[in-house]
Amino acid sequence: MVEVRRWLPGFVALSAIWGGSFALIKVAVDAGVPPVWVALWRCLLGAVTLWAVLLLRGERAPRDRALWGHSAVVAVLLNTVPFILFSFGETRVSSVLAGVMNATTPLFTLLFAVLTVPEERRPGARRLVGLALGFVGVLTVLGVWRGLGSGAIVGGLACLAAACCYGAGFAYLRRFLSGRPESVTTLSALQIGCAAVELAVVAPIAAGAPHWPGGAAAAALLVLGAFGTGLAYLLNLRLVRAAGTAVASAVTYVTPLWSTALGAAFLAEPVGWNALVGGALVVAAVALTRPRRVPAAPKERQPVG
Repeated sequence: MVEVRRWLPGFVALSAIWGGSFALIKVAVDAGVPPVWVALWRCLLGAVTLWAVLLLRGERAPRDRALWGHSAVVAVLLNTVPFILFSFGETRVSSVLAGVMNATTPLFTLLFAVLTVPEERRPGARRLVGLALGFVGVLTVLGVWRGLGSGAIVGGLACLAAACCYGAGFAYLRRFLSGRPESVTTLSALQIGCAAVELAVVAPIAAGAPHWPGGAAAAALLVLGAFGTGLAYLLNLRLVRAAGTAVASAVTYVTPLWSTALGAAFLAEPVGWNALVGGALVVAAVALTRPRRVPAAPKERQPVG
């Protein structure tokens, strides 16, 4: 049995980094950084970090065109589009709500897996109940009884769409890249690098030239990119190796707690009862939809998004 002290520090650090990402995004968009530029800076800084680690490890970029093609598709689903959507969503909603919406990712992952992965075609009654419960949780977080025309609903739906992209991306990742022989560092560097290139093409067209957003926003983007989009991938890999995929996937339960606490403490964001109740329902739904047995992944073949 794996000793808890071997993996607990990494688990806490990873959940804090990913949970804190939503507060960092909020700081950037509130300073006037366009959502597409928030996405570009975090991918660019994350790619620089991952490629530096790749070079330090003495690994080379593969030349397989199919691998680059799949990486470009995964980048669209796991980085380019959802990073823009979360940033756009946080121009209208709090980082607290965005963090709770992100917790629905495993539900969308299961949904897309059922549709695309043969061995997932029969999810079972327990996991179907989990999906239904998650849907109720989302409606509660959104506060749909207030009506669907408000800016908050638009922002919440954008964050939900981002989580949906994550679900599709993880299903694609599992089908086309999970069995690759390349290391996780290589796969992550390719993925984030492709996202940075994609966003570098889109950002100037969609939002014009970048501008200096101020010291606080620049620092937020630096931490968001280098840590939240770069080093966090490596922390996730270390956690998978030390404790297995079951423990690593449990980070999903903790990130909403961090996003809620940090948003309330440092950004003075209100935490409504519906966010707390809906978030609890979503976390419970994720618990129900997790497989009873999670097979251990090969050490260097477990891709992360």
